[in-house]
Amino acid sequence: MSSSTVSRGRIDKRQAILEGAFTVFARQGYAQSCVQEIADEAGVAKPTVYNHLTDKATLFKHAMEATARTVLNDRLAALDPLGNPGADLRSTLEEVAHALLRLHTDGRSCALRRLLHSEITRFPEILDIVLESGPDRLNRALADRLARLTLAGHLRATDPDLAAEQLMALLIGPLEVRSQLGTRQMDDTELRDVAQATVRTFLRAWGLDEPNTP
Repeated sequence: MSSSTVSRGRIDKRQAILEGAFTVFARQGYAQSCVQEIADEAGVAKPTVYNHLTDKATLFKHAMEATARTVLNDRLAALDPLGNPGADLRSTLEEVAHALLRLHTDGRSCALRRLLHSEITRFPEILDIVLESGPDRLNRALADRLARLTLAGHLRATDPDLAAEQLMALLIGPLEVRSQLGTRQMDDTELRDVAQATVRTFLRAWGLDEPNTP
């Protein structure tokens, strides 16, 4: 067996452990989870978990970081249409806003936020881990897209960082209220309503000659 095959197998096994760990932590919380359950979920032997990630606390922090990174990558991909918005910027922004809302309300994202809130006292460092792999980088990427749209003459976002911050606030604020902090499932029609209202307000602030339509 080649060294590259061994290395690939080790990476795959580590990934399976991290995914299994997050599943168990999300289902039961940190205190009620045990390494044997994580091993069973990942389909590996218990010693294999320890070989890769030493103890439960280390496993939790790495599982949170890996999940936050995956969530971030999905959200960064959702911004892609802004690279070539075409003639209808409003529709493109609504498409992106709707995609971000769907990702924010999926099971993995909700579980990540629940674990962050419930375990931040035990693991204060996970706030920085999740923020750096999540909202901070997403806002920077969104600001970059908005700056490019401004340079191309599609927006008048003289402060792209502020524009990105406001766009995300317009999305997430109503979402948290309507979903009762993630405890109520919102259907796709509701998500589209929030996306459309967000874009309408955003373009009134940052759009070019946006008509004052309801």
